[in-house]
Amino acid sequence: MKRFAAAALLASGLIFTAAAQTPAAPAAGAPAANPTGSTKIAVIAFQAAVGRTNEFQRAMIDIQKKWEPKQQQLKTQGDEVENQTKQLQAQQASLSDAERESRAKTLEDKRKTLERNFEDAREGYQQEVQTLYNSTATKVYDVMASYAQQNGYTLVLDVAAETTPVLYAIETTDITKPVIDAYNTKSGVPAPPQTVDAPIPSPQAKPAAPKAKPQ
Repeated sequence: MKRFAAAALLASGLIFTAAAQTPAAPAAGAPAANPTGSTKIAVIAFQAAVGRTNEFQRAMIDIQKKWEPKQQQLKTQGDEVENQTKQLQAQQASLSDAERESRAKTLEDKRKTLERNFEDAREGYQQEVQTLYNSTATKVYDVMASYAQQNGYTLVLDVAAETTPVLYAIETTDITKPVIDAYNTKSGVPAPPQTVDAPIPSPQAKPAAPKAKPQ
């Protein structure tokens, strides 16, 4: 029980998932930087790109600070239930059946309340992170599409996606960092004072690929 309470919202950050919204495809009139029609492929770790932007990092710091009091509250509740459980176990030989049953029921009610509070907090935390990821991913996708067009890439593969396994790619085809830098420049958000060491949510839906322009 203590492990359950101590983890609280901190542990919930390790299991959240987020569904990325599908960004709009680039406008049909967008200029192409590859007029020869030859195939030029790039790769990107899209989820990592989203999570490493200054905007996402700063927002995650704010979200984690917001939920710290709730995390501490859940830990306190969990410690209380654990201590009372140990007391009951140590004293049950000297208790009457009625008193032992009454205290056991009280503890069970507290456990159920703690579990509900934990689930409510986890859902709230997950929803905030999901909303943040969705909104950031949409904008990162737009920057990525613009960068790809300007540099003549006709195809961009997500190396982090399980459905798009990339077994080999030379370093010069990886546009993850250039896209992050371009996004940070466009957003104007400065680097955070610290880096959030948290897993990036896995989108359930990948951003739509740019539509091919009619020749």
